[in-house]
Amino acid sequence: MLKKQGGLRMRTKISNLLMLFFLVFTLAGCGGGSNSTSSEIIDGEQNSDTAEPMESENESVSNVEEEQRTLRISIGVNDKHPEYEGAMKFKELVESKTDDFNIEVYHSGQIADDRSAIEMLQFGTLEITIPSTSPLVNFVREYGVFDLPFTISSGEVADKVLDGPFGDKMLELVESQNLVGLAWWENGFRNLTNSVRPVEKVEDLKGLKIRTMENEIHLDAWRELGANPTPMAFTELFAAMQQGTVDGQENPYPTIELSNFYEVQDYLSGTGHVYTPFIFLFSKSVWDELTPEQQTIISDAAVEAGEFNRIRNREAAEESLEALKGFMTFSEISPEEHKRFQEKILPVIEKHKSNIGEDIVEEFLTELEKYQ
Repeated sequence: MLKKQGGLRMRTKISNLLMLFFLVFTLAGCGGGSNSTSSEIIDGEQNSDTAEPMESENESVSNVEEEQRTLRISIGVNDKHPEYEGAMKFKELVESKTDDFNIEVYHSGQIADDRSAIEMLQFGTLEITIPSTSPLVNFVREYGVFDLPFTISSGEVADKVLDGPFGDKMLELVESQNLVGLAWWENGFRNLTNSVRPVEKVEDLKGLKIRTMENEIHLDAWRELGANPTPMAFTELFAAMQQGTVDGQENPYPTIELSNFYEVQDYLSGTGHVYTPFIFLFSKSVWDELTPEQQTIISDAAVEAGEFNRIRNREAAEESLEALKGFMTFSEISPEEHKRFQEKILPVIEKHKSNIGEDIVEEFLTELEKYQ
């Protein structure tokens, strides 16, 4: 009996030792498996010691991309126009001074027409547009001063007025519309074409159906001069003249040439009845996100590109006029007749003074008298 109990205790000890040995072996095996797995991760370049530098490099590239901001410019004219050349000059100037921006230029209204582009700036969904001042009247009534016919007599006079205190004041007015006005560019003087007869004096306008922009000042001016003005979208104009829906239209020489209006118009008159600036506009909400250094680069580039645009626009106007003379009968307006045109539209200026703002009109006309 004692021998059986001693044998049982011995077997129990051996069994416990075997279980302990098996447990140690199992734990050692698990530890070895962990080391093997760690080795495979290192081979696969997924270990944290090797992965961190890669993540840091990718993050660095991502930060560079985030820091470079895209600024889109929307203009209504095509890529042959001096305004497009000016926009490309602006792109060159900005990108040569900083890596902070990528400038994209969209011509021919690819993004939006002038009025819609201005609205996009207000909402911060577009960064830059360079419209003529006429559509801006819908947002800032004082801009109607630039639509008053036969007021600005030359490009040189326009430069002095726009680059002086009056021009600065007008740029500041757009801030109330969540816009930043940075510089004055040039659309130029508007001149008349038609397919009925030469226009050399006021009486020659009688009864002519002239396409104009949808602008009350322009409409009233042509009515006062004896014509029948018809507001119409620019995109519909060529077909309307071809079909005889309207007899003529008015635009700067480069626009007339680049639009091939000479194909459906016989007569060109150097009326120079309205000088229209382009205005370089930036979205206020986007502008406020830029650093002072970035704002200075953009502002300086807008002014310098504007000076370039003015030079090119005047060169293009002369070139286009010479080209158009080869296709159309050109009529010069004598100084005496030009004065008659001015006198004829005085009631239009008086009528619209209150709408534009009497003070701003008087200030504008007083400023012009200094230089004309």
